[in-house]
Amino acid sequence: MEAGTELNKESEKCTSMDSHLQWSQWQLLDSILPTGGFAHSFGLEAAIQTRIVSGPEDLRTFVIHVLENTGSLLLPFVYSATLSPNLETWHKLDRTLDAMLTNEVGRKASIAQGSALIRVAAAVFSEIPSLKSMRDTSLGSGVVSFHHAPIFGLICGLLGLDSRTSQRAYLFITTRDVISAATRLNLVGPMGAAVLQHQIVLLAEAILEKWMDRNAEEACQTIPLLDTVQGCHGYLFSRMFCS
Repeated sequence: MEAGTELNKESEKCTSMDSHLQWSQWQLLDSILPTGGFAHSFGLEAAIQTRIVSGPEDLRTFVIHVLENTGSLLLPFVYSATLSPNLETWHKLDRTLDAMLTNEVGRKASIAQGSALIRVAAAVFSEIPSLKSMRDTSLGSGVVSFHHAPIFGLICGLLGLDSRTSQRAYLFITTRDVISAATRLNLVGPMGAAVLQHQIVLLAEAILEKWMDRNAEEACQTIPLLDTVQGCHGYLFSRMFCS
């Protein structure tokens, strides 16, 4: 009888821990988390001013292309960091991605978002002390640039997300942020943005299936035009977003 009671207590304890982790995992995807994602348009603002994107249909194509680029270039870093959420792996992935990002605007955006994400995560997820210690060790070391994708994967791994879910989550926040940028640029209304985000789910899942579970060595650009357009952002006469 006592053994059964002890087992029930252990089971309740595990369930409680799992529930707490789920709250943390959901918070990581919450737009209220101040990571600076809404300061970046993924090159959409430059695409609008260069008339590559001029309406809802163009926007849909643009979002799909952004997801393709994200899947081919960044998901491998999210995947690898989720599988091995430790300091050595993170630093190695960060250096590799830093060498691959030739677009200076996109590179700065990645560093700005990554730096904000790990700062916020270290403060919010205090139940994972290794996050703060890894950040403190890396600050000022000169060996890490704090790129967003590896940091996102690192945090996902420490929060207990499996690699498939972490990669899907990264595509989700990318979709959310670029469509939010389109709303603030008056390209689409809030209702139209919500409908578009829902409609694009099947395509996003197909992109996930296409690019998931690849190592960082397999990362590549598939839509180089987007990279070129985003690089023009700094030359815009007037702009709302940082990138």
